[in-house]
Formats: sequence, C-alpha cells, structure tokens
Amino acid sequence: MMTLQPYQFAKRVPELSPIGAAQASSRSDLIPFSYGTPSSDLFPYEELQAAATAAIIQEGRDALQYAGAGGPSVVQQWIANRSQLRSIHAKSNQVLVTYGSQQAIDHAARTLLEPGDHVWLEAPTYFGAVNTFKASEAILTSFPIDGDGLQIDLIEAALIDAVTKHQPIPKFIYVMPNFQNPGGVSLSLERRERLAQLAYHYNFFILEDDAYVELAFEREHLPAIYSFAPERTIYLSSFSKIIAPGIRLGWAIASEDVIRRLNTFFQGSKASVFSQEIVAQLFNQLSFEDQVNRLITTYRSNRDVMVAELRNYFDEELSFEIPDGGFFVWIQFPEGVNTAEFVQDAQERGVSFIAGNQFFITSEGARFARLSFSYCNEEQIKRGVKIFAEAYREYTKRS
Repeated sequence: MMTLQPYQFAKRVPELSPIGAAQASSRSDLIPFSYGTPSSDLFPYEELQAAATAAIIQEGRDALQYAGAGGPSVVQQWIANRSQLRSIHAKSNQVLVTYGSQQAIDHAARTLLEPGDHVWLEAPTYFGAVNTFKASEAILTSFPIDGDGLQIDLIEAALIDAVTKHQPIPKFIYVMPNFQNPGGVSLSLERRERLAQLAYHYNFFILEDDAYVELAFEREHLPAIYSFAPERTIYLSSFSKIIAPGIRLGWAIASEDVIRRLNTFFQGSKASVFSQEIVAQLFNQLSFEDQVNRLITTYRSNRDVMVAELRNYFDEELSFEIPDGGFFVWIQFPEGVNTAEFVQDAQERGVSFIAGNQFFITSEGARFARLSFSYCNEEQIKRGVKIFAEAYREYTKRS
C-alpha cells in the first residue's frame, strides 16, 4: 500500500471547527440554543409541497434546465418590489439571486477584495462572514457596537486617522443593520445616514447584511443603508429565515455594474433555478404577510419567555439588550467570567450555546454568550435556561 504524502492545501482556506447549527450532536434531547436557525414547525410545508408540484406540472422540463422557466424572473421582481418597504428602489436587473446570503457575501468579497485589502466590521459579528473575508486574505479591523448598533463615530475617527497617516482605508465595511447577529441590536437612522455619507466621502463600499429584516417584532422598519448610498452599497438578504433555509436562496441588490461583476462567478448559470420555480409558485400558494406574522408571533413569544427565564435565574447578575426582532439574546456576564469554560459542561447537562469569543476577531468577548430563541419551543427554552444557569453556577464554584 502506498504511503500518502502530506499535501499543502491553500493557506487562505482556514481550518475551521463547525459552529452553531453545524455542530451535530447525537443527543436527541439536547436543547440547542446554539442553533441560529428558524423553527422547523414554521416552514410553510403544505404550501411548499403544492408549489413544488405546480412547478413540475406547469413548467415541466423547462423548470429543470440551467436557466429554469419563468420562476427566476418572478423571484427577482418580487424581491425588487418587496425591497421598496426598506426604501430600496431598484430594478429587477439589479437583483442577483444566490445560494443563500452566504454565497452573496462570498461573491461580494471576491469582487471587491485583493489579498491584503482591508475590511472593517462590527465587534461582535457573524463568524461566517469573518471566515469568508479571511479566505479572501483580507486584513480585518473591528469596531464596537452599542444599543444603537455599530459606533459610527469611531469609524469616522479611524477614517480621518488613516487618511492623515496615509494608511489604507477599508475596501468595504460589513454591517448587519437590523437585529444584528449576535448582538440583537439595530443601527439607528442617524448612524445609517452618516455611514452612507462616509462611504461616498472616503470611497468605500458598505456590505449590508439584512437577513433578519422581516422579523421585526413591532413591524417597524428603518430605511436600508442602501437607500442613502445606492452606488456604494451591496444589500443582502435571504429567504432562509422567512420560508426555509433548505431552499438555499438569498440575494444581493446593487448597481447594475456591481451586479454584473458579482454574476460573473456563476459562469452563465443561475442559483438553484428549480428552487426559484418553487418559490415563484409559492407566492401563489401562500399569503406572505400571514407567514411573516406567524413567524413574528412565535419568535416574539419565544423571546419573551427567554428574557423572563434569564431574569428569573440570574436577576441582575448578567445584562442584555432585549432584541426587537431576529433570533438572538446576547448576554454579558461580569468581568472575569469566561463562558467558553462552561460550554462543554452545559452541553453535557443538555443545552448548547455559543461562547462570546467566537464572534470576535480579537481576544475579547470571553464574558459574553449567544442564546438563540428561534429553534426551540417555549418549554424547551424554560428547561434550557434552567440548565444553562446550573452550568454557570457550577462554573462559578470551580473558579
């Protein structure tokens, strides 16, 4: 038998451990607060079944070809129309449908970055985007968030300092403006406008990742950053949180020139055209507003249960912003706590969560943790917070 020699893989591809929903567990009774995923019970299953059947019957073999049938154009136009609720006024040819918003992040990074270019982002931030930017060999710098989102005054000060010292400015700034992952906060209107002004003045792009925008518990929506800087913003969103992640459809909205460049990575094909045919048919089978209302009702109730249980078990021992939407509660323990040190014990007891250090590009975040309220039902949330508190109490005894 031949001896297998070591192989040198591309250095730009990091060796990563799975995080969150990717962390498979053999325990059927595990309460997964680590899963940043929608509730399976809220998928419009019957409507999707009817839509898939209609896609085959009405569109036939055309639906299975590279370009699909009529579905992709229907989906593009629906996205363009729906985006007007965020004050985004774009033509359908400014919409690129992708395999989830993660692929849109990847295409944007490949379009905008050369190795060694700079990317600025929030602290904390979504680790999936961080890994993509690292794979593009970008130099990453993070800036803190507060209750009103990314602190744009610190961004502006850093831009002024970089120009004064003849240092590089970012090729783009990555920001999640609504119900940020993991922080749960939203960027204020004033900060959205100011960031857009800075993008024009300093000539950088904004990568606006808006995956949770529909999940606004009070049904109030601020204008997208894109609306203030359409020539310097790539807006991203997804069907994953509002229909089902398994259909793997997200999108990017940008200027026609940027969309043309992003589209080159598809090499003439399109993203999952049969999924697009199904979604196009789904619009005829499903009241989208009813679906969104169902999601909001459930997730808002889940959030309220999680908040109440955290207060019951921890009182003032930890702090958090109550999110007005999305999937997550981002909790902060006192100084000296390291949540990574009781992740394993919590999982062995029956609940998973993600330690805060996973969401930072620097050695910070030890006293934070992200708990997701979206995947579990209310009874699981009650039991899960109790177990989480027990694991923490045991950790404090050891410390």
